[in-house]
Amino acid sequence: MGDGRNFTKYLGRSIAVMVFGSNDYINNYLLPSLYPSSYNYNPEEYANLLLNHYTRQLLALYSVGLRKFLLAGVGPLGCIPNQRATGIAPPDRCVQQVNEMVGFFNVGLRNQVEQLNMNHPGAVFVYGNTYGALGDILNNPKTYGFSVVDRACCGIGNNQGQITCLPMVKPCSNRRDFVFWDAFHPTEAVNKILSERAFRGSTNDCYPVNVQQLAQI
Repeated sequence: MGDGRNFTKYLGRSIAVMVFGSNDYINNYLLPSLYPSSYNYNPEEYANLLLNHYTRQLLALYSVGLRKFLLAGVGPLGCIPNQRATGIAPPDRCVQQVNEMVGFFNVGLRNQVEQLNMNHPGAVFVYGNTYGALGDILNNPKTYGFSVVDRACCGIGNNQGQITCLPMVKPCSNRRDFVFWDAFHPTEAVNKILSERAFRGSTNDCYPVNVQQLAQI
């Protein structure tokens, strides 16, 4: 019995980091030849569908004792090499319509954080503004020490983003210069910046508190 109480206490002090949403777009909604979701739902409806499922899962985790949650928003998916490689946008631009789709999800998630905090006073839900932080890096790459924003360090095809990094594919030699490692994922250097901003950043990066403050609650 004592062990159970200790475990609940441990869960209550833990921070659950939730990173959901990107794959629902990349591997489903944005593949109309394979999945009907984009025919069945407009972007706003699809975002609401995802958020409804997401909230149910969060409440299930809350019910087993978790009380601190960092909910990372979705980054600017229209800027990843996989989407640039489609040729929908001009060579030097992100795919704006994809970024707009993600916007519905992120606005909804931030609103959901406010609602969850209001309805669960014993818990703290934090929205991580991945879109804003990564957008800042993409708009000001030199400030952060990057020089390549539109191609993957490892991949094949347009923007090295049509086929992702596979065995025997040689990655770039200067990966520290690249924002994206492969067709979908940022490099370790970018992830380090994102994690730093989540940990110490202002309410623009993490709302209503950052991870450092969350840990102290």
